[in-house]
Amino acid sequence: LDSRIYAQIRKKLVDSFGGRFREVIVGGAAMNEEVTNFLYKIKFPFTIGYGMTECGPLISYDHNDEYVPGSCGQILKGIMKVRIDSEDPYNKVGEIQVSGENVMKGYYKNEEATSNVFTEDGWLRTGDLGTIDADNRIYIRGRSKTMILGASGQNIYPEEIESKLNNLPFVMESIIIEKDGKLVGLVYPDYDTVDGTGVSHEDLPIIMEQNRIELNKLLAPYEAVSALQLYPTEFEKTPKKSIKRYLYSNY
Repeated sequence: LDSRIYAQIRKKLVDSFGGRFREVIVGGAAMNEEVTNFLYKIKFPFTIGYGMTECGPLISYDHNDEYVPGSCGQILKGIMKVRIDSEDPYNKVGEIQVSGENVMKGYYKNEEATSNVFTEDGWLRTGDLGTIDADNRIYIRGRSKTMILGASGQNIYPEEIESKLNNLPFVMESIIIEKDGKLVGLVYPDYDTVDGTGVSHEDLPIIMEQNRIELNKLLAPYEAVSALQLYPTEFEKTPKKSIKRYLYSNY
């Protein structure tokens, strides 16, 4: 019965895109885990790739028939090489570094930026943290610039916490920051849904506290969020719609 229902949902979704396409390729930012799992469950033809402008621009990709949830595809075969700056690249997170024909020679008239982005042996530092598997599939955990070091030395990836938080009621978008040694979430509420369901704005702090409790149930103890604070406006973003985190680090 489930498979028939899933087939109907898949057909309606495919038809909404016009019905005549091979697959949808997702990239540019991490995809919501709940959405990813649902699309995979109904066998919607999608895949997730990974790239950078500096790599012309694709690094890894899988056809949707080969896509593995949680990954962003296999490193381009015969074109690129990948390594993880980690003693155990299959299990221990490290910076993703790449080399290959489509990697840029450097930034135009900016030798300092060029030297900072390449290792001494010529590999491009992506600034992304992750692992690989035996098939050279890449699994991204977060950005090296945003990683938070826990009190006991654990690596905390705010993007993973935010992905879970953004799925909770009345949360439009969020940022996890460190404040006085604790993790705090800044939340811009989904005011359209709040108003549409008749919820009072005065009740939002109570709702967010309940969200915090539910969120911490999904996290490891060292990732626990101590507070959720309402933020009055949408967060400022880059042209590619990434939140400018540096503006909120000292909020």
